[in-house]
Amino acid sequence: MSYHLDGNLKRSASNFPDSNAYIYGDKSVTYKELNQQVDRFAAGLSAQGIGKGDGVALVLGNSPEFVIAYYGIIRVGAFAVPINPLFTSGEITYILDNSQAKAVIAHISVEPKLSEIKGQLENPKLVIYTDAKDQEWTWEHLMETGNYVCESPLIDQEDLAVILYTSGTTGKPKGVMLSHRNLASNADSVFKLLEMFEGDRVVAVLPMFHVFSMTVCLNAPIACGATVLIVPRFSPLDVVRTIREKKGTVFAGVPTMYNFIYQLPEATAEDLSSIRLCISGGASIPVEVLQKFQNKFNVFILEGYGLSETAPVVAFNPLKGTRKPGSIGLDIPGVKSKVVDEYGKELAKGEVGELVVQGPNVMKGYLSMPEATSAVLKDGWFYTGDLARMDEEGYIYIVDRKKDMIIVGGYNVYPREVEEVLYEHPAILEAAVIGVPDAEYGESIKAYVVVSDEQITKDDMIRFCQEKLVKYKLPEYVEFLKELPKNSAGKILRRELRELTEGKTSHII
Repeated sequence: MSYHLDGNLKRSASNFPDSNAYIYGDKSVTYKELNQQVDRFAAGLSAQGIGKGDGVALVLGNSPEFVIAYYGIIRVGAFAVPINPLFTSGEITYILDNSQAKAVIAHISVEPKLSEIKGQLENPKLVIYTDAKDQEWTWEHLMETGNYVCESPLIDQEDLAVILYTSGTTGKPKGVMLSHRNLASNADSVFKLLEMFEGDRVVAVLPMFHVFSMTVCLNAPIACGATVLIVPRFSPLDVVRTIREKKGTVFAGVPTMYNFIYQLPEATAEDLSSIRLCISGGASIPVEVLQKFQNKFNVFILEGYGLSETAPVVAFNPLKGTRKPGSIGLDIPGVKSKVVDEYGKELAKGEVGELVVQGPNVMKGYLSMPEATSAVLKDGWFYTGDLARMDEEGYIYIVDRKKDMIIVGGYNVYPREVEEVLYEHPAILEAAVIGVPDAEYGESIKAYVVVSDEQITKDDMIRFCQEKLVKYKLPEYVEFLKELPKNSAGKILRRELRELTEGKTSHII
């Protein structure tokens, strides 16, 4: 079987021409219309000299323009470079320079940043703004120049489709090179596994420039003819309203989104009555949050797992069959994973080691980083850097990030284990745990928490944890924050908490 993203769109346009491809606000567009929009955009790009093997950056939020441009770039045989519009000019400069993108499609709000860096880059040659009027090139200009059907070049499934830049927890961000096969095979597995079909309405509030949304909320629905409900940014109220008014059937989010929606007093099970399936990824969802959400809204959450380097989905709890809270489920079709020790030897069931993955979804490598690539791609396996264990039935449990593990007096402490306990406290809204240097024990545990009751103290937290954790796993420090730092996908950033901690003890409560 040959995998191709553009082929998926063309097939849905042929099979479901009058079905809605996406709905944005009051605007709905059919698959036939979307295919025509993509044709016009691709033809416009082609007329400007953009073709096979060229990079085009997308500095856009969730919008119809993102969907059209993403598939239009792919149709001309180019590759997309999605960039968070909130990135600083320095971060954008690095990605544009590293990817050598020849064109940029950006929202007009990004114009000051792009103007600032214009003289620093040889590329891009072409910058096209959306929601703009007084610019040399606007979205409307490009669409007007592409009034004919675009003749797509011959594209192989191993050709580059997207370069995604990792968050750069260590050093500069790495450009993850994903082929058509990587992305389309994963979309195919996801929609089949979740039994997604043309009648589904998938809520796309996760940022489309992030791989989780790109596959689960965009590529998978389009591959099977479902409708994408585009939500520009996350607000618990907006999400609940969209689901209620537009009859959303599938919702994908990260744990913090579920937590915020759960905390919304006015949201009821009736609001989410059209939902048949919720999906959680991006980080491990605390079992307490999962169960509270499911009980309040009478829906179930399938927890899955993936990485940018695996396009992204590796495992999911099954739609039908046993779902195990706290587990990321089983390998998806076509993907194989195992848990290994530091020498790459597979460990016995139940033992903790590094999770490694093999399958058609595993990236081609990191752009221009052969050493970084060879460090994670070994003997046909991708080394995830996540610590995990596997039970007798093949269900995988992520214990923690390898680099996030805390060693207290020689004992291994996994932050997630402590966070799970903290989330059981009725006043805890958010929690994250990191290791801090300790002269006596090597490291000690620090918890950052957001609480609903300002009367709660550090001692209250410690006493609560004492009943559930052995002494060396107890937080030594507790810091109360108004909110925890998160990335654009809503994932809590332990890296920023570490930076907050370094050299700072005066605010410890």
